[in-house]
Amino acid sequence: MTSTRDIYDEQTALWNGPAGHIWVEQQHLLDTIFAPLLEPLLDAVRMMQMVSGGRRILDVGCGTGSTTLATARSLGGNGHCTGVDVSGPMLASARVRAEREGLSVDFIEADAQTFPFAPASFDAIISRLGVMFFADSVAAFANLRRAAIPGGMLRCIVWRSGADNPFMTTAERAAAPLLPDLPVRRPGGPGQFAFADRDHVSGILTASGWEAIEIHAADLPCAFPREQLTAYISRLGPVGLALAHADEALRRRVVETVRAAFAPFVSGDAVRFTAACWIVSARA
Repeated sequence: MTSTRDIYDEQTALWNGPAGHIWVEQQHLLDTIFAPLLEPLLDAVRMMQMVSGGRRILDVGCGTGSTTLATARSLGGNGHCTGVDVSGPMLASARVRAEREGLSVDFIEADAQTFPFAPASFDAIISRLGVMFFADSVAAFANLRRAAIPGGMLRCIVWRSGADNPFMTTAERAAAPLLPDLPVRRPGGPGQFAFADRDHVSGILTASGWEAIEIHAADLPCAFPREQLTAYISRLGPVGLALAHADEALRRRVVETVRAAFAPFVSGDAVRFTAACWIVSARA
């Protein structure tokens, strides 16, 4: 049985190793792909400001800082954002971006599950695809609840199931015959689709003390330039990590095979797909 410590060590090694460095390298592509997932978070922050005047925002699993920086921009000079992530390489990139723009943000390299945030120090906690990787989700959301003010807002966007998101698994399904050692996703374990089950997510939030829980399905149209498809295939996700150690001949075969599998998503000069997500809201 995999322990909580093992899961933490695995995730920390992944995001401080090859995966973290690749996300930094492909930051522009990833920002383009997931830009449509920003607006539901920014809308919630704007509404919170209108209702309560809250100005202190925590972004969980902030990565290279795209969501943190976008939130800071939307607040103008009327708030402060803090991003937290386990990935040193990604946070280094986030800090450079923030400094370049002169934005009022801080970044913490830590596990949000266990980091001792000051109690009641945030008016809102947000996350774009960053909360599905905790070793103990109930403990993590309980820790985040303590960091929120009474009545503080939680707004997260998480993936629904792999079946709802065929684009996200196309590469590994197509590449599997050529890459037999490709890691198999662990059902129910931390990872991209860990929050696929709506009742499971609701149960986690209830058990960790959150109230006024609302979970709505959202189908968000995403796109990126067709010319970036090879980079997407060969650098990102499980296939991208596997290809980092492949010889050139195998690499070429895999990329050709996987590109063909993405044909249904190619339209003109763009690759288009729907991100099937849950928009999760709650109050501390």
